[in-house]
Amino acid sequence: MNATKMNKTIWKTRLPLALMVLAALSLTATAYAAAPGITRTGATAASFSLTAQASSISQPDGAMIYSWGYGCAVAPPAAAFVPLMPGTTPSCPSMQVPGPSLIVTEGQTVTVTLTNNLPRSAGNTSILFPGFQVTATGGVAGLLTTEAVPGGSVTYTFTASSPGTRAYYSGTKGDLQVEMGLYGAIIVLPNAVPANCVGGASGTLNDQAKAANGESDFRLAKSAYDHPATCYDREYLFQFSEIDPAIHRQAEEQVNALAAACAVVPTPASCKLEVATEPYTPTYYLINGRSMPDDMDPNYTPHYPHQPYNGNPHMHPGELSLLRIIGQGRWQHPFHEHANHVRVLARDGNLILSGTPGSPAALAGPLLFTTTTTPGLAMDGIFYWTGKGVNWDVYGHGYSGDSSVCIPDANGYYTSNPAAPNYYEWCQDHGKALEAAPFGQVAGNGPVTLPDPTLFANGPWYGGSAYLGPDAVARSVGQTGTTPPSGTIANDPGSEAGFAYMWHSHNEREITTNNVFPGGMFMMLLIDPRGFPIDESK
Repeated sequence: MNATKMNKTIWKTRLPLALMVLAALSLTATAYAAAPGITRTGATAASFSLTAQASSISQPDGAMIYSWGYGCAVAPPAAAFVPLMPGTTPSCPSMQVPGPSLIVTEGQTVTVTLTNNLPRSAGNTSILFPGFQVTATGGVAGLLTTEAVPGGSVTYTFTASSPGTRAYYSGTKGDLQVEMGLYGAIIVLPNAVPANCVGGASGTLNDQAKAANGESDFRLAKSAYDHPATCYDREYLFQFSEIDPAIHRQAEEQVNALAAACAVVPTPASCKLEVATEPYTPTYYLINGRSMPDDMDPNYTPHYPHQPYNGNPHMHPGELSLLRIIGQGRWQHPFHEHANHVRVLARDGNLILSGTPGSPAALAGPLLFTTTTTPGLAMDGIFYWTGKGVNWDVYGHGYSGDSSVCIPDANGYYTSNPAAPNYYEWCQDHGKALEAAPFGQVAGNGPVTLPDPTLFANGPWYGGSAYLGPDAVARSVGQTGTTPPSGTIANDPGSEAGFAYMWHSHNEREITTNNVFPGGMFMMLLIDPRGFPIDESK
């Protein structure tokens, strides 16, 4: 059964939370994502040609939601898509939600030409690029920026003056046009990576581990900013938004009803939408244009021709994962990343720094339990997981015959052997038992007593092993035999045995799809051991 059909089956049966989470563990193995988009990096100027037009996007309950979105006026060449992802077929359709992520380099002159292909009754449209000094040619003057008339174009030009993640969105009738899907992201990469993020010929610690395990690098850059404390190993872009289907339904009905009148030349005054955008009662909650479980399918999945981007974080212990987060809707969304807090680096491309005159500025961003997304606000933050502080050996060392080692570095982690399956283990917990009365092979005297696997396993969905690593199966043996580790549906348990954590909105209604749980702003973080290569192209 392919992942999409499996997703739909799971959703329609309205599985209880535990079973839904366990099902998600198997799906993440084929649904990884980086920060996909289109780029013109490497040149003095970056030029993009976009359209705004109508189509429909899908939801897990089977609904097709009439929407508007930005897209590519001309399909970019394959080399324009980043990161380069063999195994996928990237695309930039003429309408997508969110709009194409535009990836440029600090200092570039950026030109974006927008053609208005929305229904004529929608009127003018435009793009705002907050944080940049923009000049416009063509089009007509609007309230917030220069606008493109129906069938016309406008060109915006600005300098990508500083690195970071920012939003772009319609500056025309924002209560309607942003709601309908006219928003996207622009990522500005630093023009010079700090030397410590490169680490010489052998790379940084995690770069060495990638090389030792034959793993590809899917980063857009090695640092988020030109500050030496903004190095990172992986990155993900999450755009949070919501949909009130009543607004979309009104827009579609009025567009259809006015089609004949709007075809008259010159356009009569009656060719105008009058869509009520209040009261606002959204029932769909999106991450990168999709709701759970669709957001766990791969990037560019053909089932979602107008929703090319997914949301699926995946990492190894010790890796610094850069989260690029944007609030694109009308509401705040308190999104919680289980397993650790997020250290905020910057907001709207502005590093949060502290320091005294004459001394190097230090990062001073908050450590957040939830990354609450304010409409229009973008933030960059670092997330990582190492197992430090759990007070037991997550790799299950210490059983009879175990010969593994953990030699702490200056920070207490095992980093001297990048090829080791327990690379980046917190050595203080090495060999420390989990079970007080083990059913596995780890010695007793641990902090808990685990039940027999038959008491809490749930068929093939069960995540199972309490240990992280390729031999986790052998370390969890009960009366009925082996308890499977995470990911065994799609991958060989001899290579993948990971932990999974829910990432979801802390507003309960936002983890539903049309009021049915589970859905909405919900995805899974999968942490796999070093020996399992993470392929971001899937």
